[in-house]
Amino acid sequence: MFKIIVVALTVVIAGILALAATRPDSFRVERSAQIRATPEKILSLVNDFHQWSAWSPYEKLDPAMKRTFAGAAAGKGAVYEWEGNSKAGQGRMQIITAAPTQTAIQLDFIKPFRAHNIAAFTVQPLGDAARVTWSMEGPSPFIAKVLGLFVNMDRMIGGDFETGLANLKAAAEKGASQISSEGPGGSPPGLPSASQGLPQGSP
Repeated sequence: MFKIIVVALTVVIAGILALAATRPDSFRVERSAQIRATPEKILSLVNDFHQWSAWSPYEKLDPAMKRTFAGAAAGKGAVYEWEGNSKAGQGRMQIITAAPTQTAIQLDFIKPFRAHNIAAFTVQPLGDAARVTWSMEGPSPFIAKVLGLFVNMDRMIGGDFETGLANLKAAAEKGASQISSEGPGGSPPGLPSASQGLPQGSP
């Protein structure tokens, strides 16, 4: 009986590994939302890592997260490093592109596993609004292919992106309405400091 169980488990494991090997070598997750604000306003909340506390869904994973800001204050060259609990992990983000309608970020995870991905925020103007797409793509190592058989990564990461875009919409539209009500010479109140909240290294 024991031999039968061992053989059966071996066959199952071999089948899982064989199936995982057939999965794509790369992945891409993206979600979009329409935001009634200018591309400049929207991306100003993305290009400055200090502003992520206003909208990032990863901010509340670990209130005690250790974080470091380096490089440029905002835009290309800005760097954010974090180290937190098991949920937040450890990693680094650096803005590598800061164009008028797109920001791209090199996203490097260190813990709980190593991964090197590219996150991007692309803004398509639509009159007085804009369609914002948050995406992440990168290689799929074999362990990720195996996990993908049991966990829907698109649904899990995509859910975080949907939450983040909803928060980004609220923050951008609030700022836009305040600027409009104050007139050309007005300025919106400051957004919360990143010290009040912490992003996970994900996008």
